[in-house]
Amino acid sequence: MKAGADLEQGVAAAGVSRSHHNPPLLYTLVGLMTLFWSANFFIGKIALREFPGPLAASLRLLIAALGMLPIYFWKTGGQRRWSWRDAPTLVFLGFVGVAINQFCFIVGLSKTSVAHSSLIIGMTPIWVLLIAVARGLERMTPQKLGGMLIAFAGVAVLSMEKPPAGSPPGDGPTLAGDLITFVGASAFAFYTVLGKEVNHRFGSVTVNTFLFGSGALILSPVMLLQGWSFPFARVSAAGWLSLLYMGIFPSLVCYLIFYYALGYVAASRLSALSYLQPVAATALAAVFLGERISALLLAGGAVIFTGVYLTERGRC
Repeated sequence: MKAGADLEQGVAAAGVSRSHHNPPLLYTLVGLMTLFWSANFFIGKIALREFPGPLAASLRLLIAALGMLPIYFWKTGGQRRWSWRDAPTLVFLGFVGVAINQFCFIVGLSKTSVAHSSLIIGMTPIWVLLIAVARGLERMTPQKLGGMLIAFAGVAVLSMEKPPAGSPPGDGPTLAGDLITFVGASAFAFYTVLGKEVNHRFGSVTVNTFLFGSGALILSPVMLLQGWSFPFARVSAAGWLSLLYMGIFPSLVCYLIFYYALGYVAASRLSALSYLQPVAATALAAVFLGERISALLLAGGAVIFTGVYLTERGRC
């Protein structure tokens, strides 16, 4: 894939060695990465039982930002490798790629099912392609267009599914939740296209420190407003652990594993793991949260998978 080749060239340019690695360790870490990302959906649901969505989003980014700081100083030795002229660009990427993305992900998750949320986020390659085509970075082909139309047909099927009668708000799929999740996925796709050059210029650790740091600052008014009267003392251990999980494992640990794995595994093979996340997330939600797996969900998911697969094949 074109995106995979670009990532591999970036890894090669950074001087990452592909030799002297431990394959069992590597694939164990990659498996954990996929599991952590998949579990993020249903663990997020547990956190949302005790935290309102906007507060959970802002606290998650604060945890991730605090976790990135020691990594940044460890990797850079405290030396600044960016200028103040670069700060507005990096902060803007943090606003789009983290603040909007994570805010919409968690608020959307609070209003729809895990299955719908994971499937809509699994369509991120479609949004990346549309933005890249609009900016003249890629060319639309009949196969890409056909794959996109098939994926959108899957979303139409998915939108026909209604929450079970009598289910609490957020336990079943809703159009509002799906639309909010779509906005978050689109924001991350926009960051993916715009942030590519910035990642090569400053390095992934610096960029992500800015992303999480600026995202946490941007959402700090939300945290203060919602947290001012929030009864934190009533939050259970499960609620706090769920929030810590979201801030540490999907945001920091998975990020470190991903860039480590890119040194040894083709980026196209790593990106293929995105197909496993909706399947794993839906299965975990069915087991731990009792979410219903309906015929419409299976049909819509299969059509979306087919469309995304054909679109990605068209980019190879």
